[in-house]
Amino acid sequence: MHHDPLYPAFSATEYERRYREVRARMDRKGVATLLLYGRGSSPEIHYLSNWLTTSEAHLIFPAEGSPTLFIQLSNHLPNAKRMAVLEDVRFGGSSPTGSVDSLPRVIENLKERGVDRGRVGIVGGLPYQQYLHLQGAFPQVEWIDFSVEMRDQRQIKSAEEIDRMKIAAAMSDRSVAALAEHVRPGIREHVLAKIVEDAYLGEGGVNGIHFMITTSMRDPKGGVPQQYMSERVVQKGDVLVVELSTNYWGYSGQILRTFSIGEDPTPEYQKIHAAAVEAFERVAAVVKDGTEVEAVLDAAEVVHQRGFTIYDDFLHGANQLPPILRTRKTNRGAPPGFRFGKDMCLVIQPNVVTEDARAGVQFGEMFRVTETGLEPLHNYPRKLIVCGKD
Repeated sequence: MHHDPLYPAFSATEYERRYREVRARMDRKGVATLLLYGRGSSPEIHYLSNWLTTSEAHLIFPAEGSPTLFIQLSNHLPNAKRMAVLEDVRFGGSSPTGSVDSLPRVIENLKERGVDRGRVGIVGGLPYQQYLHLQGAFPQVEWIDFSVEMRDQRQIKSAEEIDRMKIAAAMSDRSVAALAEHVRPGIREHVLAKIVEDAYLGEGGVNGIHFMITTSMRDPKGGVPQQYMSERVVQKGDVLVVELSTNYWGYSGQILRTFSIGEDPTPEYQKIHAAAVEAFERVAAVVKDGTEVEAVLDAAEVVHQRGFTIYDDFLHGANQLPPILRTRKTNRGAPPGFRFGKDMCLVIQPNVVTEDARAGVQFGEMFRVTETGLEPLHNYPRKLIVCGKD
């Protein structure tokens, strides 16, 4: 297996399993070749190549023969060659004007492989302009969307994948512990992001997300974590609501907690948090191998019974894989007939808020589904955290 051992990769046996299972899916769909596209982040390209996409990348993955990975930009190519487990990693090339354009080389490679008819599966958000060029170059090829198949393939995690997710979960836990230790009145919200990332950057972790909000518990201005920190200065009597996800070489943990700053939580926040904990525990108690979505929706109803609602998703698969569930009252749809399966990983994260969404909490974390229930991937205590008290 081609790979620089200074970068983490899975075993040769793991990649052999992935390739075998993906090719079995291709065979069932009558697909001889896959064209995977990614820009910025493509878990599917990483799944098959070990390259964490930066700028644009195309991966040609045949039913028979060796894959080829095309990389943009040219200065990213040396790193990709070290990280990828593939032998054939190439620069994607440029247009006559010097701008980025991998497609001519992708088309050339497909033609060299004898692709001129039949089905080719597309994975990822291939730009419309590129799709038109492919149609023009291969008028007898039927292009089908294979993205759902790849998402389904990634649902069931191997033991190696779960081990990596546990590392990411531990890093996420350390971020929560760092906030509990260092958050205090007088710091700006931007410092919160530094506290979070300092907990894992030195160990190879990178930020997946750190969504956070601070607001007064007695005069709250929002109950949903924000994607960008503001210039606001943290005050005594604030609440801090966080959703943290640390990524370790393509795999993430995810933990959600609520902090009161400088003093104990107010009665209102204690009540909201208690409802979130109850909802979390009820849902966690029903999920196991074979559980249907309806059982989760039944358990989640307690949020509304306690007089609150939710703003964010209540439950979702790891890295936003299906299912993505809310409550019946806040429903935005669910995959029909979906059942949880052994070794799927998911996040239970009730973002319980008041009906006007001015006050709220988040509480939750990531699990692995087993035959009998859920195995937690995180170890941080499940509590409302009080920090910054003298």
